[in-house]
Amino acid sequence: MGRISFNEPGLLGKELEYVRVAIGSKQLSGDGVFTGKCKALLEQSLGVECALLTPSCTAALELAALLLDIKPGDEVVVPSFTFVSTVNAFVLRGAKPVFVDIRYDTLNLDERLVEAAISRRTRVVVPVHYAGVGCEMNSLVSISEDHGIALVEDNAHGLFGQYQGQYLGTFGCMAAQSFHETKNFSCGEGGALLVNDLELVQRAEVLRDKGTDRKRFLRGEVDKYTWQDVGSSFLPSEIQAAYLFAQLEERRRIQEKRRKIWTYYARELRAWSDRHGVCIPTVPAACEQSFHLFFLILPSQTVRDAMLAHLNRNEVNAVFHYVPLHVSAMGRRFGWKEGDCPVTEDVSKRLLRLPFHVNLTDADLRRVVDEVMRFRFPAN
Repeated sequence: MGRISFNEPGLLGKELEYVRVAIGSKQLSGDGVFTGKCKALLEQSLGVECALLTPSCTAALELAALLLDIKPGDEVVVPSFTFVSTVNAFVLRGAKPVFVDIRYDTLNLDERLVEAAISRRTRVVVPVHYAGVGCEMNSLVSISEDHGIALVEDNAHGLFGQYQGQYLGTFGCMAAQSFHETKNFSCGEGGALLVNDLELVQRAEVLRDKGTDRKRFLRGEVDKYTWQDVGSSFLPSEIQAAYLFAQLEERRRIQEKRRKIWTYYARELRAWSDRHGVCIPTVPAACEQSFHLFFLILPSQTVRDAMLAHLNRNEVNAVFHYVPLHVSAMGRRFGWKEGDCPVTEDVSKRLLRLPFHVNLTDADLRRVVDEVMRFRFPAN
């Protein structure tokens, strides 16, 4: 039967053909034809002012922190239940993280706790759309506007997901996307910064291209390009962009495959989960999710660890995440401790993720569900 992998990259379109075209073009550095195609597709489909491809979602977040001129002493409000890049991008600029707990239903930033976390030093709030299910963006937009602080969405999980009919990644002044191997649309490593504030677009282009006005030069707006601002190299190669464009072209097909996987898990495991006190994902009525992942929250860490061992022993590659940032070695250096984000601490010990990728067959899905149901819960 073989091992069912947690994740696999998918080939659903013209990925290899476009990579060959890119190689044949003799321009493999960034901002070539395929980068332009990805940029145009994202801007047109999402309705954003500007989409800038980056080497990773981490790089997109770092570019956002640069654009906001984050400085030592500034504060960033973030969930503790997220990948380290969400906060690291701002800490690199000298900011202090202010961790906020999550909701039990969606595992998203608890909007009811955000306002109390804001101080006169707060510069930015960074909601993470966990599993591609939208945060309560009406509340978060209102809070950020009331306090005059930036809202930057970490939308690594949520491309083409929606909240109240509006695409995730289009609410804040900026949003970071991921095209990592584990994401719905991938080029191995990759990302994008969505810039929704027109006033930030020109500077974003400069900072992304080593602090130069090279883009203006290439458009014929200046007769040479020179160093204009701080910056770095935030351009992916054309090989990455070529692969990504093929994936984005097939976005509806990819999303439909992922919808069927998520729906299968939810349907087949709902009665079992109710019977055993296991939580499965919740999607509020206001949200149209991106079908990024499927998780189980087991009754205890002991049960979670036992199920992980059972599944992997039977060749179903399940995983866990995240270790709460506030109780990590780095989080403790900022003065955070156990008990500061109790929901995050509880959920992280009990959460398990099931295999989820477009190469899963009906037989694979049946095997995953069968192995989950074969698990024997430890006696109390």
